[in-house]
Amino acid sequence: MQETQPPERRGRLRLVVPSRSDVLLRNFTELVGGPLGSKAAPGMVSPGAFTVERVLVILTVVAALAGILVKGYCRANGWESPTQFYATCYSDFPELFRNRGLAEGQFPILGGGTAFEYPALIALIAGITAWLVPGAGLSDVRVLAYFDINAVLLAAATVVAVLATARTAGRRPWDAAMVALAPGIVLAGTINWDLWALALVAVGMYLFSRERLVLAGVFIGLATAAQVYPPLILVAILLLSLRTGRFQPLLKTAGSAALCWFAVNLPFALANPAGWAYYFQYSADRDAGYSSPWFAVNLLLQRTRGQELSAATVDVLSSGFFVLACVLIALVALTAPTRPRLAQLAFLIVAAFILTNKVYSPQFVVWLIPLLALARPRWRDFLVWQGIEGLHWAAVWMYLGQVTSAGSSQHNLDMPYYVLAVAAHMTAVAYLMARVTWDIYDPNYDPIRRHHLDDPHGGPFAGAPDRFRLDLLHPKNSLLFRKAPPHA
Repeated sequence: MQETQPPERRGRLRLVVPSRSDVLLRNFTELVGGPLGSKAAPGMVSPGAFTVERVLVILTVVAALAGILVKGYCRANGWESPTQFYATCYSDFPELFRNRGLAEGQFPILGGGTAFEYPALIALIAGITAWLVPGAGLSDVRVLAYFDINAVLLAAATVVAVLATARTAGRRPWDAAMVALAPGIVLAGTINWDLWALALVAVGMYLFSRERLVLAGVFIGLATAAQVYPPLILVAILLLSLRTGRFQPLLKTAGSAALCWFAVNLPFALANPAGWAYYFQYSADRDAGYSSPWFAVNLLLQRTRGQELSAATVDVLSSGFFVLACVLIALVALTAPTRPRLAQLAFLIVAAFILTNKVYSPQFVVWLIPLLALARPRWRDFLVWQGIEGLHWAAVWMYLGQVTSAGSSQHNLDMPYYVLAVAAHMTAVAYLMARVTWDIYDPNYDPIRRHHLDDPHGGPFAGAPDRFRLDLLHPKNSLLFRKAPPHA
């Protein structure tokens, strides 16, 4: 007699449970009774009201409230220097609301007389949220309302990012708890609007994993209209297209992303060409920003009375090192015995951009969090990295309190300690890149492929055979593409 499954189990997949698969969490659960029992079947049996996604939403809301508490001093006392730095509650929202015409009703980019150093979609969000602030004119009450409105909307965007990451992860939805509870998002999520780009990228990657390529491109295009890093996801798709010989996913996704980006930017460019172009000019002309490696190098050169790097030199070095990093990542993608996963390549490329770029703002840490949750969901590495980023986050504000406001000496952080914090942040990111690269070359260390999954995030590339792979170990094939056998 043929055995049948109970109705509640049909069409469901067994979920990977962190308390079983992650060493750190397995040991941690001893405090609350140990890991989930071997007889349990998560995903096969309905969990009742507390589904994975509902629990993730609750965790995200709790983390968002913690993020508001971090800003508590400034919410109560106002955003003024240097106290906003020493209380580690700085946010761009009050500064922009006061000094970019938002309080007077001017719409960013479209309104004349003020420059807005952000992309078009962020300008749209900044302008609409300013319209939602009750009252008129500039006052502390309206500044606080502007911050709170943006904080609530960013919390909603984070919920979207968490749910999209959970669904992209397939049988590992609990990996999205890294995004829901990330200390980096708690600390830096309300500094700026970067969480909007984060959510759009997460949705785009989810749609790509479901092979809805045009829609995936639309969301990546929207994200590109909000921040600079989302097009790097397309570079990862390009590398997988080279490896598998499948270029249609790249063309569809990149094409729809480009059209969407133009659709968002064109009205601003036509209405106010100079205001629209200001963001690009500002990005190109600015000097090395705080916490970038080039800024740290200039601090050291200044202390040793050496010749500091000029803005032009920083541009050349930053671009050159990033191109070199991309070449090395391409070699990894094309020489690894097993095709890398999309999230692995995306993480490596975005991390390389962060390490080599001439600007690194504290909120940029949020870019990597969902990518790491998909690329290498290991809680020990994640928490160590987040702890180091938290130290860097605090060091930035202590240093800024000194250099921008000449604050009290007992609150200041001297230059050598700030440079050490920058070096620690860079070392932590480089370590994660090394671990992801190790996973690519030896899938036995890959937390995803250890569970007999190929690439749940790869969409059209999942399970695809190799068409071309660089073989550098055999002299005859060195630096040449080798075509795989037809049956591969």
